[in-house]
Amino acid sequence: MAQFYSDKVMEHFTNPRNVGEIPDADGIGEIGNAKCGDIMKMYIKVKDGRIDDVKFKTYGCGSAIATSSMATEMIMGKTIEEALQLSNKAVVEALDGLPVNKIHCSVLAEQSIKAAIADYYTRQGIDPAPIVGKLADPHQPICEL
Repeated sequence: MAQFYSDKVMEHFTNPRNVGEIPDADGIGEIGNAKCGDIMKMYIKVKDGRIDDVKFKTYGCGSAIATSSMATEMIMGKTIEEALQLSNKAVVEALDGLPVNKIHCSVLAEQSIKAAIADYYTRQGIDPAPIVGKLADPHQPICEL
């Protein structure tokens, strides 16, 4: 199995960073893929416009866990605007690649972060749609396997 995954994917799968939840989170985003069963839930804490803390809980395969872990590392300390620029492609590159049939996991990571930021804006009384853009329906598959 390991031959199909980079060392970085294996490291983030076996030793994921930022696992857990933030009880007093400023934003929570949950996205799932009905076709594969993966579910990601991201929690963010915002201080002075920056991601001060981020945690995740993921139910899914090793790639789902690795992409969640990497995505949290990539946005920690970033401004909200910088965090919104995180793409699934950047997550895949940071992990030194994923098998083609696991790319959807990186899309879930990107979308769950955007959903958490959208929730943050909603809690602030701000319409997130013009800022965050259209989010995937959390109950529909994001992409085909």
